[in-house]
Amino acid sequence: MQVEISLSDSVTMDEVLRLYRANEWSSAEKPQQLMAALRGSHALVTARISNELIGLGNAISDGHLVVYFPHMLVLPQFQRKAVGRKMMEAMLGRYSGFHQIMLAADGEAVDFYKSLGFMRAGKTEPMWIYAGTEH
Repeated sequence: MQVEISLSDSVTMDEVLRLYRANEWSSAEKPQQLMAALRGSHALVTARISNELIGLGNAISDGHLVVYFPHMLVLPQFQRKAVGRKMMEAMLGRYSGFHQIMLAADGEAVDFYKSLGFMRAGKTEPMWIYAGTEH
């Protein structure tokens, strides 16, 4: 399985929606906003096999001190095969040296991100106003 990781790829709505729906992410219900958000991201990482999009992640950043990773998805049949790890390593390399690298995770993803060096910041409490359904 030859996985191609890219920080300069472009994506189509059809392939993005396929990936988000396969992972049951509610943002697939807002395709126009989702695509605008991804296109407006500071960085976008993709994973492809034979030109098929199998993973995607994005970053929102001020470009200097702080970066937040809101989305990181891999098609279910390719999960637990180091695809997500390779994408996150590419993103962490891109933002190496930043003062704050943040994300929100739940479920099995918590251990995955801990294995990459993420940890809870002191006694911080994650908070949000969220219109989704999967958390």
